[in-house]
Amino acid sequence: MLRNIVTGFLILICFLLRICVFPSISFAGIAPNLFIILTTSYGFMRGEQEGLITGFICGFLMDIMYGNILGFYALIFMIIGFLNGKFEGIFYPEDIKLPIGLMSVSNLTYGLVCYILLFLLRGRFSFGFYFSHVIIPETIYTLIVAVFLYPLILILNSALEKHERKRSNWFA
Repeated sequence: MLRNIVTGFLILICFLLRICVFPSISFAGIAPNLFIILTTSYGFMRGEQEGLITGFICGFLMDIMYGNILGFYALIFMIIGFLNGKFEGIFYPEDIKLPIGLMSVSNLTYGLVCYILLFLLRGRFSFGFYFSHVIIPETIYTLIVAVFLYPLILILNSALEKHERKRSNWFA
């Protein structure tokens, strides 16, 4: 129960930062994708199911705010969360290389899928421009923010796991 409340609170904070704070600190209209950081983190820290659920909620909020098709971003984020959950078995909290690598691949994949489905199918063939002016800068900006945000998510996850172990030992 506590984990669900904390997760909901984190999603709400990321959502509010995305719509209130980051538009004013964006570079050339590019802002970091906090939902990628959160969905990816929950995927490889907690597994496929938590990544999928977190991805759905994050994507659904994106659909409500930015989407033309309800469920488009929810589906993309669900897939990202689920696929990152496949790496739960090789996740080590003290190693930051895997999380940063997964976040960069997830953000690049997100950008490419959005380009293909939102622009390319409408006949907009300026892939080089979109890749160099949107996908790469957003990925770099997201990774810079992730270097600071990921340790906070990791600390919260560790504290919640400690609380859950303590509570399960209390009932045993």
